[in-house]
Amino acid sequence: QVQLVESGGGLVQPGGSLRLSCAASGIIFSIYVMGWYRQAPGKQRELVAVITSSGSTHYTDSVKGRFTISRDNAKNTVYLQMNSLKPEDTAVYYCNDGAHWGQGTQVTVSS
Repeated sequence: QVQLVESGGGLVQPGGSLRLSCAASGIIFSIYVMGWYRQAPGKQRELVAVITSSGSTHYTDSVKGRFTISRDNAKNTVYLQMNSLKPEDTAVYYCNDGAHWGQGTQVTVSS
């Protein structure tokens, strides 16, 4: 039973912050590359950030300097800290381990 469960989404004003969490079970979490994706209405799903098993991080250009991906292997959890949020960040955010998807968590940035 591989399961990825995202949480932490919500409604936030522009310039605000949210921290998303993805709790993994059923996998040896520490060996996997973990990614955060998002899908906005009418758009394709895109990779937002990725963190390797060794802790290297990569971000799509639109979130560089604002988002930070991290992982806590002891808790089998990957995080996405989102600062300086913009309306264009509005999307459903998904966690992925290369083979499985979480259910997604909605992030809405609006005044």
